[in-house]
Order: sequence, then structure tokens, then C-alpha cells
Amino acid sequence: MTQIQTATKVVTFEEFIQWYPENSQVRYELHNGVIIEMTPPVGKHEEIKGFLTTKLVIEYSQLNLPYFIPNQAIVKPFEGESGYLPDVLILNRPCLASESLWKKSSTVTQGSSIPLVIEIVSQNWRDDYYKKLADYEEMGIPEYWIVDYAALGARKFIGDPKIPSLSLYELVDGEYQVSQFRANDCIISPTFPDLKMTANQVFQAGEVIED
Repeated sequence: MTQIQTATKVVTFEEFIQWYPENSQVRYELHNGVIIEMTPPVGKHEEIKGFLTTKLVIEYSQLNLPYFIPNQAIVKPFEGESGYLPDVLILNRPCLASESLWKKSSTVTQGSSIPLVIEIVSQNWRDDYYKKLADYEEMGIPEYWIVDYAALGARKFIGDPKIPSLSLYELVDGEYQVSQFRANDCIISPTFPDLKMTANQVFQAGEVIED
């Protein structure tokens, strides 16, 4: 999603939570103390989000894992005054007992609570590839997908020529190691080793594919 900076005043995460409008139809994130209004996503973005949510719910349900995908929850990195609303966020329910902000503000701060987080790239691709990548790594989130269906990211991230890419970052010894999937590549997920899904199935979500 693209962004609109709502104000220049720097606020704390606590102030952001207190300010956040109840039942708001507009989504907001906090980036280094600055409140950012997230503009409504395009239809393709939502088709992919819905497809991934459905597929992953089936996957963890079949494995009887204590996971769920919240409608809206905030991920708060360790450092700085930031709070993100990922496109798809899988949470481990038993771990929420150790999350001090969960019951009060639907906020998670520990990587152990988050088996997998997904961002679907829009015009603000730098946030996904730089800011959120670094923060999710520091938090210790085991797996992070960047779904760049429109090939908007820089060539150093998705190659030259730029083509739609799904970058899967796996935490190994405290650092993210990336695997990339394109076209008919089968996505290999450490969290869901039995997942049967290609990159194109993600990128073409919602499309009518002719034989």
C-alpha cells in the first residue's frame, strides 16, 4: 500500500496506540515516530492477500498447529517508535500469554509469537525490503515473505530484468537468508514444508487462467 504522512510531530508507540481511531476504516502505521496513513490497496493486492490467507489457514489447520491469522494486529519492533500492520500475519496462540501488549492493544513484540509474516509490495517497496526486513530480522521472526507481484522492487532485490518475485527470508543463526521464487517455481517454506503452491499461483490470484 502507498502511504500518506499524517503529521510531522514525532509520537511514541504508546501515544500512537492511544490516538488510533476505534473501528477506523483507514489503516495507519507508525514509522520511527511518524504516523503514516496507508492508502486503500488495489484489488490485485487484496486478491493475493485473500488467496494466501486461505491457503495458509488450510495448511496450519491440517497440521493441527495452534496458529491463527488476526484481522488486524500490530507488530512492534524492539528498537525505535514503530508499529506495523502486516498484510498477512500468522500468530502462535500459546505464545501470546507472554505478550504484555496483546490484550490491551492487539500488539506483538516477540518473534516467537510470529511463525510467518507476509508483506505484499505496493509503491512503498522500500519499507518492505529495507525497514521491515531489518526490523523483522532483529525481532527474530523465523520466516518473512515479500510478495512483489508487480516487480516494483529494486533490481538488486529481484534481479535484472525485473520480473514478479516472491522473496522468502528464513532466519538462520540470527540472520535472514533469502530464497526467491518466480514463475512456476514451487515455494519451499520452512514453516510449512508440505505446502504445494507455485509463485505464479500467488501472482495470478483472482485471475481467470485460460487453458
